[in-house]
Amino acid sequence: MGSPWKGFVEFTLPASPPTAFVSADLSTSPVGLSLSPYGRSMSFDPSLLHNNGHTAFANGTGVGIRETGVVEKLLTSYGFIQCSERQARLFFHCSQYNGNLQDLKIGDDVEFEVSLDKRTGKPIAVKLVKIKPEVLPEERISGQVGPDMHASPITKLHGYIHPVVSAIPTHLDGKSAPGQVPTGSVCYERNGEVFYLTYTPDDVERNMHLDTGDRVSFYMETNKHPPALYSDCSTGAVSARNIVLVKKKQMRCQGVVCATKEAFGFIERGDVVKEIFFHYSEFKGDLEALQAGDDVEFSIKERNGKEVATDVRLLPQGTVIFEDISIEHFEGTVAKVIPKVPSKNQNDPLPGRIGARINFSEKELPFGEKDTKSKVTLLDGDHVRFNISVDRRDKLERATNIEILPDTFQFTKESREMGVIAAMRDGFGFIKCVDRDARMFFHFSEVLEESPLHISDEVEFTVVPDMLSAQRNHAVRIKKLPKGTVSFHVQSEQRFIGQVDREATPASAAANKNVSPSKAKEKDAEEGVIAYEDCGVKLTVPYYIKDLEGAALPQLGDKVEFSISEVKRTGLQSAVSIKILNRTGNSKRLLGFVATLKDNFGFIETANHDQEIFFHYSEMCGDVDNLELGDTVEYTLSKGKGNKVSAEKVTKVAPVNGIGEDVGTTVLLGKVTRPLRSVDPSQTEYQGLIEVTEEGASKGQSYPFGIVSMASKADCLQKGELVKFQLCTVVHTSQKMACHIVPQRRALVESVKDQFGFITYEVGESKKLFFHVKEVQDGLELQTGDEVEFSVILNQRTGKCSACNVRRVSEGPKPVATPRPERLVNRLKSITLDDASAPRLVIVRQPRGPDNSKGFSIERKARQPGVID
Repeated sequence: MGSPWKGFVEFTLPASPPTAFVSADLSTSPVGLSLSPYGRSMSFDPSLLHNNGHTAFANGTGVGIRETGVVEKLLTSYGFIQCSERQARLFFHCSQYNGNLQDLKIGDDVEFEVSLDKRTGKPIAVKLVKIKPEVLPEERISGQVGPDMHASPITKLHGYIHPVVSAIPTHLDGKSAPGQVPTGSVCYERNGEVFYLTYTPDDVERNMHLDTGDRVSFYMETNKHPPALYSDCSTGAVSARNIVLVKKKQMRCQGVVCATKEAFGFIERGDVVKEIFFHYSEFKGDLEALQAGDDVEFSIKERNGKEVATDVRLLPQGTVIFEDISIEHFEGTVAKVIPKVPSKNQNDPLPGRIGARINFSEKELPFGEKDTKSKVTLLDGDHVRFNISVDRRDKLERATNIEILPDTFQFTKESREMGVIAAMRDGFGFIKCVDRDARMFFHFSEVLEESPLHISDEVEFTVVPDMLSAQRNHAVRIKKLPKGTVSFHVQSEQRFIGQVDREATPASAAANKNVSPSKAKEKDAEEGVIAYEDCGVKLTVPYYIKDLEGAALPQLGDKVEFSISEVKRTGLQSAVSIKILNRTGNSKRLLGFVATLKDNFGFIETANHDQEIFFHYSEMCGDVDNLELGDTVEYTLSKGKGNKVSAEKVTKVAPVNGIGEDVGTTVLLGKVTRPLRSVDPSQTEYQGLIEVTEEGASKGQSYPFGIVSMASKADCLQKGELVKFQLCTVVHTSQKMACHIVPQRRALVESVKDQFGFITYEVGESKKLFFHVKEVQDGLELQTGDEVEFSVILNQRTGKCSACNVRRVSEGPKPVATPRPERLVNRLKSITLDDASAPRLVIVRQPRGPDNSKGFSIERKARQPGVID
């Protein structure tokens, strides 16, 4: 509804006449003063304004501006008027009153013009007219509170292009600057016109807070008291009094979706601590994209006696904020932990408690499950650091971002145990405990540090009973320890002297030569026995090969020095740090190099590189899986059935330079004339031979080579292959020998399948060499006809060769599609679907994709006969 004051402008009447009039900017004009609904606001023609702002002409004659005021003082022939619309007190002579002077009294409302006294030049009131008293309605009037505005420190007369009304500013918090009273305004309708009245906080019943748009009822009252300095309450103006709230304005609320069901959901409101129901039909947007945690706005309606959310719309993420979190960190002690298994009567969403001293006073703050930074178990008495969160809706304070401080174990006095990570799975693992036989289960969420754990990491932890099963325990509050902290044994500082009474064997497989090494590894190694004396008492102590110092194995009767280690958990003792002092036998230990590894046996190349010695895996002291071709080993020779020589007590030792120091710098080209016996078992000699092929003095000469001569020990040299090599001198025999041998292989790719392919290269009886696509360098996709370089490796277990380190040298010719023969094209064109003799395609099995889905992923299109896509 339109306002009756649309043609008004805004202006100011200062206490003293200004030198110039400044017109108001209607677009940015502040809003404040109410206007009387009974025509007490004056109207004027701005074109008649003079420079002094009061009269139309310099001599005071002509049409002037009419003002209103109250008779403040009245004597026999003159008096004074207090202006209503500005801070001014004007003199008037009784001869200027138009009416019966006997009817004029102090406090009467009058209307007058302002003129200048010709003698003194001061403003005076002339042409006084008494205003008839207004009769205000005694009934309550219904109205509405308008939009926010700010109190202005200057009393103004307001005209409005668009009327603006307001509630009392909330940002003033009930306070105002000295001499300034916060005001708002209400509007109401009468006879098709809208009127506006001011009000102050004192005019609202029961100090109720009013918002813009609220429906209210009120009485009207005229204020005839002189205005205070800088007050917005105009003297003589009608204002609203005894305001009572009738109905709050329907406002849009905000919240966060906290749960979604099949056809409805719930929203956690942002204005009160409460959830509200909504049906999916009320959501305005893409329902598929709606999920828990989304910010929304909505209206509230009552249906069947309950509040529901309607017109639900999405808001940008982060719009709704429930709480303010302090930047400052606080420290405190856990006074009450959250129970792992909540009771049926547990209704408190924040059951935990933390005690802290904040601002010189003791406080106990609640917290919930989501307020901890990690899922590590909290215990009573834990020393923690946290922030304080304040809920904007009900001002509830709680502790959040809770983390355990490193010194907490000094406060809790809990029993801590130590161990080593023994196994890890997806999300959980097991700890080998120092003081317990059973392995202890733990979950990754109980690790205090952010760095991940690994097998063999040493840790400290607390053992607590499982809430679901009292018979089971698990580890919590796991802390990683430096390497070397955890020890399962106690080792004596005293050294003892003894004699080997029984030799230790590598594994129980020694009793059965046919047992595979993988099975033998699973069995415990057989212990040896050392006899010694301590304080005149003869004692024995077991020992194991793993506790020896050095590569040599003690034999029966050997004199040894050792320490005694005791297991903390069981008290069992064993000899450790065993050192051989002297031998009683004459067995000699030899050095060699692993040349061949088969299923359960292998061969060792001697130090002279001219022979190979057989050994069974049962004679290996240590893990066979750790052996690789070319490894340096120490062994003892023995004769078995048929006087066949074999190696015993084979021990892997530190690598030794098997080719000597005297290596020539010249790189020669040659051809393999005889491979190693591991490649061709039919030959009698172990060593291979390489013949020099390049021009020079040594052309045609042949040099032997062994496993240590290869640049890559896994490479398998075939007869006839071209190689590059250098020469060295064998230390023990002074014989020249090939070393640092690198094969020069190039061939064409014959075919490529899905994950493998074949190279046109002759290896033994096969004309093709297998390779896997993972062996292709730089991740290139090889095509048929590509030229490649590669290495050949021999699978010692199966005896089959394959290519590795495949590198493309050049690309082969691109394949060209061969057109179909003309006779076949003509035959396809002549076939029709109605032809009974035409070949038929019968589907035996429907196709399935890699994900087990049916059908084709690409749309099938009809093709023309004889045309190749």
